[in-house]
Amino acid sequence: MALPPTVTPTLGRRSFLIGSLLGAAALGLSACGDDAPTGRLGADAALPTTVDPRTELAISIRTTQIQLQTSGQLDKLPFHVKEWINLGAGPDIIQGFRARSIDLANNAGVPPIQARAINYDAKIVAVQTVNKPIYTFAAVGGSNVNTLADLKGKRIGFSQGQAQGVVVLRTLKELGLSNKDVTLVPLTSNQFLTALQGKQIDVAPLWEPVLTKYLTEYGKDGAKAIPMNAVDYLSVLWAPTAVLQDPAKAAAVRSFIPFWVNGTVWAWENKDAWVDAYYVKDQQVPKEAGDRIVGVNPKPAFPRSWDKAIAWEQETADLLHAGGFIPQVKATDLFDRRFEGIAAEAAPESYRE
Repeated sequence: MALPPTVTPTLGRRSFLIGSLLGAAALGLSACGDDAPTGRLGADAALPTTVDPRTELAISIRTTQIQLQTSGQLDKLPFHVKEWINLGAGPDIIQGFRARSIDLANNAGVPPIQARAINYDAKIVAVQTVNKPIYTFAAVGGSNVNTLADLKGKRIGFSQGQAQGVVVLRTLKELGLSNKDVTLVPLTSNQFLTALQGKQIDVAPLWEPVLTKYLTEYGKDGAKAIPMNAVDYLSVLWAPTAVLQDPAKAAAVRSFIPFWVNGTVWAWENKDAWVDAYYVKDQQVPKEAGDRIVGVNPKPAFPRSWDKAIAWEQETADLLHAGGFIPQVKATDLFDRRFEGIAAEAAPESYRE
């Protein structure tokens, strides 16, 4: 998909925020206050633990779907998955939440901040931590980007509402640069690859297996990978507050968390099967590349306490606010602490943090 002709290589203050609001309005989607059903489970009420097998959830977590299928756990879910939706980008998930077509998703920590910034109410219900960089800057051939210091003055693919945008901001801060020292080109992460291929940007943060696909095709033309230091610390499960106000759905969400944990642990402990099922068969990545990707991925960890995760979210929200991208967001509003500890309790001791 080529860059829309209306996209210019500049990023005005809060342009993404305004665009998100206008896009939602154009679709006739309601804000969080309109989504909340009445007479439902209160925010302070104990979580129900009995799952009605007739309960349906639409879940957008492709990796967990394949992990559970391959490990033989999928049929053990105590509720019905109405649909496994193959979306991952934060803006797409927020739109799916608003349209009531997605009940539960897995994202980095940034999309919940963006949702709150546009006044959509959703909550984090499980946390996994990542203690090493999972993104790498990909530079087009001829861009003269060989180190992080070479980013000054370059056109950088930037998705404000996703983790890929925040690692860019963290890198600029690390380098002592401001937003004005580079050109931030507003894109969603699924547009990065096309923009790099068309040399419409000089560099973008890519993740695996997209990075390997890009370098395999364009490495001969001088495309290269520039390692970054910025860490995207959180991977979260989150759901619209309206979903968690439904007692049956809240119970189903609670019951799903251990499956999410077990699938993640299974993939770590069964790397060959995971590479074959996901990277080779689903993502069409050569086995050698899949082995390399899995070999550098960090071991999953599930914290007993969310205090550090909340502090990280606040730091990220403050960084976005300082850049003029979002209004002030209070990180404690993003978490439903009734779910705290469920993921860690489901994980083997060596995977707890």
